[in-house]
Amino acid sequence: MAISEEFLLEIKYRNDIETVVSPYVNLKRAGKNLVGLCPFHSEKTPSFTVYPENGSFYCFGCHVGGDVIGFIRLIENLDYVEAVKLLADRAGLSLPEDSYDDSMQKLRTRLLGANREAARFFHNYLLTSGGKWALDYLTGRGLTMQTIRHFGLGAAPDGWDELAKHLMQKGYTSAELLQAGLVGRSKRDTCYDFFRRRVMFPILDVRGNVVAFSGRAAPGEDSTRKYFNTGDTPVFQKGKNLFALNFAKSHCAERVILVEGNMDVVSLHQAGFENTVAPLGTAFKTDQARLLGRYTKEIVITLDADTAGRDAVRRTISILREAGMPARVLSLPDCKDPDEFIQKHGAARFRALLDGAVSDIEYRLFSAAEGLDLNADADKLKYLARAAEVLADTDDAMARDLYESRLAETCGVSKTAISARVSQLRESKRSRRHTQEIREIITPRISREDVNPEKREHLRAARAEETLLQLLMQHPDCFETVSSLLPPEQMVTTFNRRAYTALSRILSAGYAADLTLLGEEFTPVELGSLIALQNGTPVEGDLKRLAQDCVGVIQQEKAKADAPNAAQLPTEDWAAQMQRIAQNKTGSV
Repeated sequence: MAISEEFLLEIKYRNDIETVVSPYVNLKRAGKNLVGLCPFHSEKTPSFTVYPENGSFYCFGCHVGGDVIGFIRLIENLDYVEAVKLLADRAGLSLPEDSYDDSMQKLRTRLLGANREAARFFHNYLLTSGGKWALDYLTGRGLTMQTIRHFGLGAAPDGWDELAKHLMQKGYTSAELLQAGLVGRSKRDTCYDFFRRRVMFPILDVRGNVVAFSGRAAPGEDSTRKYFNTGDTPVFQKGKNLFALNFAKSHCAERVILVEGNMDVVSLHQAGFENTVAPLGTAFKTDQARLLGRYTKEIVITLDADTAGRDAVRRTISILREAGMPARVLSLPDCKDPDEFIQKHGAARFRALLDGAVSDIEYRLFSAAEGLDLNADADKLKYLARAAEVLADTDDAMARDLYESRLAETCGVSKTAISARVSQLRESKRSRRHTQEIREIITPRISREDVNPEKREHLRAARAEETLLQLLMQHPDCFETVSSLLPPEQMVTTFNRRAYTALSRILSAGYAADLTLLGEEFTPVELGSLIALQNGTPVEGDLKRLAQDCVGVIQQEKAKADAPNAAQLPTEDWAAQMQRIAQNKTGSV
């Protein structure tokens, strides 16, 4: 790829990193930098750091790093060119059409176009006589034509390859339709429609692109799967999207309603609850919790009232707690799901229930009593043990105190005894957490060495190389001195040689040591390693002398690394090798 350095730097300078990151991460000032909870992994202590001075970010927990392009690439799940294009559009810049290889971007554009055309095909078919069965089903569920059009709902024909033929007539190839998940390939090597005789729900991303579909089996028909969803494709990953988030994102600043099914979402939106979303045929995932965390302060869980639904509520609460998201739970009396409740009781009663949704602690305390007779002492003790586990999980001291008092009153035991048990459990959890934190302190070192696995074998050389890289990034005016002493091929470890070669290229071209210019050739973790060096303890003192010392160490270690096994050398060759190493040690740089 060959997007010009000038264009990349213009992108960076027109997209202030603090402004770009802030909608996704709650940043707080920490000296000249900003910190927040990392959006790329679950954590309770902020380790995500933004460095406004050089427009970079780095997470000390998961070790990803980069610039504003790298951040958008990760947070929006885009490839490099897409991230550049998004930020260019944001800044009012036009990406040069002939300056890069955009094959992946072109593929994604083709797949999104095929999905968009498929959505039109399904919606238009819904309005024909062939799709009347599906339209009758939707209107019979209380949906208006306005709602049906708003969500672009449709129907898939019962034919073998009607969609495939339609899209191929529009110019799409069978290979593209396979990659989009719209068709399958038979044993006879022919294409067949992936969705047949199903009510179709288009799935849109937050930018309004049709990325996938969810198809409901025709009502009254036997089907092994009630809902059938597009598999993961280059434009869609189930665990990183939510149904109707494209609509809900504008209505959910205070709270999001999380429901189980597509019909629940559509029904609640029609009733005025436009802050409703649903997972996509899978259990709620951590990535989905983080995605919602970008848009809202609180999540109200309203899943189905059956056993599977209750289990899903508990799993979802756990995921949201790990992601640091406040949650409440809404129970629906006498109804299996929100859609049925709305149909029976209307929007006003649902809103009243919504305002009375219980906290996740209350719900878990209520669930802890399931299957127990609290009038029996043995069951009462089991309940208290379960309840203490629930309270030990919350860090809110006032909430613990309140619920300990209620438990004491309800169960007829002293609050002191309950508090002591909760404190004991919290201390045990704290000890386990401390052990985990120690592991996480060690893990970053291992992770960074995985970026440069040769560091284990060549520790002295790697440390000198890292110091030299840090010197160049913090003091690019030293490049002339360093480059005259050390050609890239003399670097001992492969990763540091790559980094030195790349830095040499941009510095020799007259650019500052701006890692934006390296964004495409290094992974987020590799860039993170370089950003950690760049923003580490300032390199000060006699810089020329430091550069010479580092080069001397690298050359000594390179000679050792290149030396054949001494036991296999003839005497005269061994002596010559030892002499070369000795000369390097005396400082012949």
